[in-house]
Amino acid sequence: MKIALVQMDVQIGEPEVNFKKAEAFLEEAVREQPDLIILPEMWNTGYALEQAEQLADINGERTKQLFSSFARNHQVYLIAGSVLNKRTEDEHITNTMYVFNRQGELVLDYDKIHLFRLMDEHNYLTAGDQLGLFDYGEVVTIGAMICYDLRFPQLSRTLVNKGAKVLVNTAQWPSARVDHWRSLLIARAIENQSFMIAVNRTGTSRDTAFPGHSMVIDPLGRILLETKDDEDIYYAEIDLQLVDEVRQQIPVMTDQRLDLY
Repeated sequence: MKIALVQMDVQIGEPEVNFKKAEAFLEEAVREQPDLIILPEMWNTGYALEQAEQLADINGERTKQLFSSFARNHQVYLIAGSVLNKRTEDEHITNTMYVFNRQGELVLDYDKIHLFRLMDEHNYLTAGDQLGLFDYGEVVTIGAMICYDLRFPQLSRTLVNKGAKVLVNTAQWPSARVDHWRSLLIARAIENQSFMIAVNRTGTSRDTAFPGHSMVIDPLGRILLETKDDEDIYYAEIDLQLVDEVRQQIPVMTDQRLDLY
């Protein structure tokens, strides 16, 4: 399975600039014929939360139209990072990830369930109440997380217990805590015996620097890809059979004591 990780700078509060950049990256990425393309968290607006009402896509229509048609036209799976989204049923604003299959169908609509208080997300957004799981064809189940979700090991283990063999995290994780980012990603891969794919933004917004350091880690915790802070598209190949091999060698999943914890 070939993955394309789009590590991009994000201009805060400027969706037109960001949409144009994202489209260019997508067009470049498909030249390498990946199976899956992933963008970072809040790639279209950044954390302009005070403008959330104005910037939120109504039900994510613009994002959905762009990615749905692109996925269908290029026969590729797309994880559209996440975007500010205003729910039509209750007008709540969420930090929402969309995933599209090769037919351009929306196969996941995931609202970030852990809002990050240090960025005031809880003051502007509504937390999700559903897990993020989708099937990559009939090949593998993928569990989805957004940034701060990474700090909650209960979430990643629940996704794995429900069938995920690949975990994906899209983020705007700052340079000040890049050591936490790396350590937690490696830990999530090892403890869940799963591939961990993480796409972080780069650049600077309002004096906050973002380090990139997007990563792909295998079920044994080996780093297959770790970027620096360059804005670029990065590629990695993962062998999905390795998950079953590792879980058979070290039977963590079957040795869980779910009757006790």
